[in-house]
Amino acid sequence: MKFGVLADLFEGAGAKVLTEVEINRQRSNQHEFQGVSGFRAFLGTPAEKQTFPAVFYWLEDDEDAELIQLKSFCTWSDVRRGQAGRSPEYHLYYAAESEPVVHRARVGDQVVIARTKDGSLMVLLTPEGSTIGQQLLWLFGLDLFGGRSVARRLDRDDAAELGFAARSVLADLGIETEEPEPDAFDVLIEKFGRAFPGTVSLSVFARETLTEVDPLGDPDGALVAWMEHEEALFRHLEREIVSDRLKAGFMEQGSADVDGFLSFSLSVQNRRKSRAGYAFGHHVEAILHAHGVSYTREATTEKRNAADFLFPGEDEYADRRYPDDQLAMLAVKTSCKDRWRQVLAEADRIRTKHLLTLEPAISKIQTAEMQGQGLQLVLPASLHSTYQADQRAWLIGVGDFLGAVRDLRGRQRLLI
Repeated sequence: MKFGVLADLFEGAGAKVLTEVEINRQRSNQHEFQGVSGFRAFLGTPAEKQTFPAVFYWLEDDEDAELIQLKSFCTWSDVRRGQAGRSPEYHLYYAAESEPVVHRARVGDQVVIARTKDGSLMVLLTPEGSTIGQQLLWLFGLDLFGGRSVARRLDRDDAAELGFAARSVLADLGIETEEPEPDAFDVLIEKFGRAFPGTVSLSVFARETLTEVDPLGDPDGALVAWMEHEEALFRHLEREIVSDRLKAGFMEQGSADVDGFLSFSLSVQNRRKSRAGYAFGHHVEAILHAHGVSYTREATTEKRNAADFLFPGEDEYADRRYPDDQLAMLAVKTSCKDRWRQVLAEADRIRTKHLLTLEPAISKIQTAEMQGQGLQLVLPASLHSTYQADQRAWLIGVGDFLGAVRDLRGRQRLLI
């Protein structure tokens, strides 16, 4: 299934670390992003001043934080134009009306500026050391770690396909990519009609209609493939159902049913979020089942806490005679944000807790804190490359985790 490339959406992008003169009106009132001459790679070298419509965003890792955005504009021009014998020097200015977003930033924070295919700019400001900031650098293939600004033009020939991780980052920006219709979609409609099946039924259908994956030989690849396939099936089914509902309209006794429309819209968003989490858990369980691993799903531990998966099971965990070092737990979250800390309280007897996620490029600050708190991150192998080199040595894959659980079972046999 082909999902296109980033160059289908963007001409290019650049990033820089923000300095005090760019964000502190007490130091400067020029409204300029400085040191961005390299942005010519995607903004071009126009003879006349060029104005770009722009949307400014302030993005944070807090999942509950409101998305802050503001429509404005930027200008790009050669300030040495008309000066004989001097090479061009391009400057990028933002409109004063952009200040409510720009002035949220602090010295050392990051801005990524991306030019879309329609010629507008996305100005994405993020806190220093944030996960969303690192994800944006990874998405656009930018390396800020060796300098203060970097830029590149995107080319279809060298752009990687938009995989699951890239599409999830784009979704956080409010960008939905066009997903090709899965071959099994007609079969899905025949089986369930134009109605949402239960989460278990849809996950089973997704696995049964994607026969080329090998959960035994490649559990990492199988997990991602199942998630991608189910996501595509769900989105196309959702499009059919939502389209039918919108055609029916939202009228009540001759007046617009605003509350009905808002309620329907909210239900669509909530279904998307909850369904992805359920699907992830279902497919992880299918991997464990394929490998013959003993576990309890949604097991209860101390203080009525719950672990997504407990190994070898809830009964063994409740038995105080059962050795602590032969127990393991696995939390599963499609994305972490700040919610990974919830996992720390889920099983007191287990010293090292494992968290399986699909979130790419989590910041070094976050992963260092995870390590310090005894949390081991588990990611499908294909997502490891989204992390920085010094983070990858610590990451483990799905296959690695399965091996660790089997080692626990082996130690149990030795004691018997």
